[in-house]
Amino acid sequence: MMKDIDILCVGEVLVDFIGHQPGVQINNTRDYHRYLGGSPTNVAMNSTRLGLKSVMVATVGNDGFGEYIFERLNAVGVNTNYIKQLDDKPTSVIFVSRTDGTPEFIPFREADCFISNDQITDAMLAEAKIFHTTCFALSKQPAQTTILQKAEAAFNAGCKLSIDVNYAKKLWSSQEEAFKVIKSYCKFNPLIKISEDDMERLFEKSLPHSEIFQFFHNQGVDVVCLTLGSKGVKLSQKGIGIIEMPAIKVEKIMDATGAGDAFWSGFLFAYIKENAMEDCLKVALKLAALKLQNVGRLPDNINILSELL
Repeated sequence: MMKDIDILCVGEVLVDFIGHQPGVQINNTRDYHRYLGGSPTNVAMNSTRLGLKSVMVATVGNDGFGEYIFERLNAVGVNTNYIKQLDDKPTSVIFVSRTDGTPEFIPFREADCFISNDQITDAMLAEAKIFHTTCFALSKQPAQTTILQKAEAAFNAGCKLSIDVNYAKKLWSSQEEAFKVIKSYCKFNPLIKISEDDMERLFEKSLPHSEIFQFFHNQGVDVVCLTLGSKGVKLSQKGIGIIEMPAIKVEKIMDATGAGDAFWSGFLFAYIKENAMEDCLKVALKLAALKLQNVGRLPDNINILSELL
């Protein structure tokens, strides 16, 4: 059967207010600029701009921010037919500091976690090549139950799973619950994207990379991709070994928000095109470097594909 959906992105769509003053924390940020945000949203948009067919499954409020989200996604060509609007919950927003490292953020979560079963049909799962979500999306009910159920259905339908384990303590009721949910998702052998910062927060200490890889391999995961910021990336394939690559040097980092999403969009793009793991990483690193040079999202006025290939 022909699979018509390249990436089914399930999870948070948000309005990000990114600080305008660079290099200061939120307490010293005077004003903010509005951007479309949410990790799976960034992946859906980046993938569409790379020529893939992306479908976004998410929930927003029936309000001005919700309208802004639809406008932005539709303008790029992301399929928004499965984004639900709620009358009784506002669109979720997040305030983010502007930084060249891991940004500080304050979430105001409302509509984003109300993803329900009826938004993801069996027909969609049968048509999807990749089912992608995030730790953020899994951190609250009812989205958590919906995503875990649909992940299992996707796996059974022959769809490859993917997750960005973007763990943040403030989003979860407990670390114990986070581990339980992450392990449940890992049973379906997803492609895993993690960062050093995510892992330090999740394990509440700095672990050797080999132990991090082992943890995920023990849960049944074959491919674990660990991003190391300016130090590049390590990818561990169960039973095969580790690939290491340096980051691409960026002279002036404008904004680190979304760099991990750009990286993973590039990786998934190359994976769908059946590239070798080394080549998936090369494309991913190029897209991340491109993102670091721009505030907000990847710029409109470049042909991203010509920059990558």
